[in-house]
Amino acid sequence: MAIWLKQGIDPDIKQKTDSAVRKTVEDILDAISARGDAAVRELSTRFDAWSPASFRLSREEIEACYKELDPQAIEDIKFAQAQVRNFAEIQRSSLRDVEVETLPGVTLGHKNIPVNSVGCYVPGGKYPLIASAHMSIVTARVAGVPRIVATAPPFNGRPHPAIVVAMDLAGAHEIYTIGGVQAIGAMAVGTETIAPVDMIVGPGNAFVAEAKRQLFGRVGIDLFAGPTETLIIADETVDEDFCAADLLGQAEHGPNSPAILLTNSEPLARRTMDAVERQLKWLPTAEIAGRAWKDYGQVIVCDSYEEMVQVADEIASEHVQVMTRDPDYFLQNMTNYGALFLGQETNVSYGDKVIGTNHTLPTMKAARYTGGLWVGKFLKTCTYQRVTREASVFVGEYCSRLCALEGFAGHKEQADIRVRRYGQRPTERQPA
Repeated sequence: MAIWLKQGIDPDIKQKTDSAVRKTVEDILDAISARGDAAVRELSTRFDAWSPASFRLSREEIEACYKELDPQAIEDIKFAQAQVRNFAEIQRSSLRDVEVETLPGVTLGHKNIPVNSVGCYVPGGKYPLIASAHMSIVTARVAGVPRIVATAPPFNGRPHPAIVVAMDLAGAHEIYTIGGVQAIGAMAVGTETIAPVDMIVGPGNAFVAEAKRQLFGRVGIDLFAGPTETLIIADETVDEDFCAADLLGQAEHGPNSPAILLTNSEPLARRTMDAVERQLKWLPTAEIAGRAWKDYGQVIVCDSYEEMVQVADEIASEHVQVMTRDPDYFLQNMTNYGALFLGQETNVSYGDKVIGTNHTLPTMKAARYTGGLWVGKFLKTCTYQRVTREASVFVGEYCSRLCALEGFAGHKEQADIRVRRYGQRPTERQPA
């Protein structure tokens, strides 16, 4: 039976949307809908102290950002994007258009069609999340999206050069320096100078997440994202310092980021709690990570691998790092997770930054019903059908009877007119 050596705030209530956040977002989106560019400029000035002549970066401004970066930084960005692109291309190749004759004369098929335009938001408030440019823009390019708009907030009063370079290398067609809800609203609703997009993707703070929630339906979104979550599944084969580092490495995302240790070894659990306290003494981001660990950290001890799987699936964490004697057991048996990191040789940071899998993942138990952002999110799988006259008569007779069962007279006539027309020889043609 599982026992909690450390319990955090109830994960089911920790992320209730604050009514003030909801109202603020509603007002911002209404302002953008009513006043377009003027509202965006006012909001950018108020929230970011940023009001350039143009929010869209020119080619000259983009090139200037390259000159600010060390050549190694540019090569590192290119390396990370190559990994993301390679895996996205492998995923894209697994998605095939199909066409098949399911009955004599009945041809059914589907095509995977990219959305026409997407807005990619790259957060840059507390941390400039350069990697988010790779995850959204590169993946959208591989999917074949014809128009990709990218935006990020100003950082220290100007465009962050590494974010801009990453957006450009990833293949964005339009790059803007706008942050927060005003960026999401401008891309989704549109203004005089920014044409609206069909889909919004990318992580962000509570206001950005709420904006995506309110706009869902008007545009598509990748997923509803909350604070970063990590679950470490470990047994006695791993060192407690690994566990502590991997818990705090994700807790530093924010003071409300859950970090959970799930183990079948109580000695490891207790050593890990001690190791966390030791590492917090020297970790530069200890103020944020320590608060997250204090309020949202959990330590759970189970009796067996089977029980660990059961508890892990109930938690349905965004990131699940497995450091056990047999990590593949969890790959084969777990069903609810955003992404798995198997073995102590890898870690969530690899996935966040460089290895190639996407870091935009489901949180708040959404892993029960969806995976994360991937090339397929930018594709619409659209069906079509083609039928011969003979097959139309055959299928039409079934359709007619089924429509009668439901009382749909107009639907029934759609079938009946074809049965009458196509079921007779040319010399027997009669009025419909």
